[in-house]
Amino acid sequence: MTGARGRLGRLTDAVLGGARAARDKARELRDEFRTSDEPERALVAPLVPDQELRYVGLAPVRTPETHRAGSQLADRVGAEVAEALDPRALFGLLNIVNPVAWVEAVLAPVRIAAGFLLLPGKAAAVAAGLPESAGDRPERPAPPQAAEPREPLPLTPEQEAFRTLFRLSRYRPLADQLAEIAYRRRYVFSGDLATLAGSLLLFLERYTGTPLAVTDTHLLLLRMGRRPDEGRPDRRRPQVLWSVERHRIARIDSEGGARLMQFPSTIVFDDGSWIRIVNPATRDDQSRFLAAVHDIPGERPTP
Repeated sequence: MTGARGRLGRLTDAVLGGARAARDKARELRDEFRTSDEPERALVAPLVPDQELRYVGLAPVRTPETHRAGSQLADRVGAEVAEALDPRALFGLLNIVNPVAWVEAVLAPVRIAAGFLLLPGKAAAVAAGLPESAGDRPERPAPPQAAEPREPLPLTPEQEAFRTLFRLSRYRPLADQLAEIAYRRRYVFSGDLATLAGSLLLFLERYTGTPLAVTDTHLLLLRMGRRPDEGRPDRRRPQVLWSVERHRIARIDSEGGARLMQFPSTIVFDDGSWIRIVNPATRDDQSRFLAAVHDIPGERPTP
């Protein structure tokens, strides 16, 4: 009988020990996913000295390949249409009448966002935080069967700055390349790159490590990268890639996310354009974002 009690006592101790270990692990995971953006705020605050910084994202913002509103159309006709269309024909589908005028029009929000005007290619690369040689990186060598090497297309200094900033090819017309970007991303934004949503998409397409930031007056896209591991020095040097005044945001519709830590949002601007982004972040990060934009109309996930 005494032996049975002893075995029962050891079993009870083992069960209680396992329960305590599970409880401690749950607390550890909970604390791990409890995040703060204070380090990022300290880095970004000097970039917006006259603004109240309310939120800085902790993870890159992604744009999904498809938008729910157009997914059925993509499934039905995407395969048949994609290969049949010449890029120049896409301008008609995207309501772009004059490609040359459109390339010039899309430069306007880029100038405001990137802070450059009539800069040569190398200066634009430096302004964007790239090595000076990034814009001069040669294309892949021509295949052996090519009769003669291709010549770069002539561009104005402003067009060259634009091409360098977004690392577009110097051997193909800018209009064709931009049309292809618009066509490839046509289900995640309004379809016209010469809009606020379109200019934001260009930066999301070009750069990685680009979290959103929210102030009392602006919505900004940052180039910053991920937070270093604990114990490592933080050498990040954030830059503002793109910004828009807060009053130009008509609404932000956010969802709880179908998968763990995936929070889709659709941002609608006052020019009628919209863009759908997915923020792979923690719920704490999403809660901070929603608190920062609480005064902007839109649908919010239920707690």
